[in-house]
Amino acid sequence: MKKLFFALLFLLAACNGNQNYQPAENALDAGREFIDACLKGDFSRAAFYMINNEENQKYLHKLEAEYRTKGRDGREQYREASITIREISDITETETIINYHNSFDQVAHKVKVIKQNDRWLVDLSYTFNPNL
Repeated sequence: MKKLFFALLFLLAACNGNQNYQPAENALDAGREFIDACLKGDFSRAAFYMINNEENQKYLHKLEAEYRTKGRDGREQYREASITIREISDITETETIINYHNSFDQVAHKVKVIKQNDRWLVDLSYTFNPNL
């Protein structure tokens, strides 16, 4: 009985973990939420706005590991950085590429956002594709 109670408690906590995250209404919202979460080091929130598959999880863990290697000042500068959208390219009605940089490092990045099962989600594997 005690094990069942703890299993239910764990399941309830897991279900409530995303209660503050609102599904994105469009590709720009999904991309912006994902990018902002990564800049702030909130990789649980980033995962909510990302296609959940093995390849994307691998890349998200890589981003998190890189973020964690930064010193306290570096992480703080990323948390305070703003996002500048350079270009939005609608490939199809369900695929959008967002070209952006942040105010801290000014490096151009791209994310692909896909509408999947009526949800806009980032396909992080596109960002790491060497053929961009």
